Amino acid sequence: MLYWAFVFLLVAIVAAIFGFGGIVGAAVGVAKFLFFLFIVLFIVSLIFGRRGRGV
Repeated sequence: MLYWAFVFLLVAIVAAIFGFGGIVGAAVGVAKFLFFLFIVLFIVSLIFGRRGRGV
């Protein structure tokens, strides 16, 4: 999922270079959403991953 966040970030940068304003906004929005979703899932997996192993 983090891979897709970087892909959309690169699309946004390339679109910004060529001057496509609408595409830039959409790609940046998707990249931000995926990045924060990845961070939340990472933190949740850290919390629940530690809880499951301790016996």
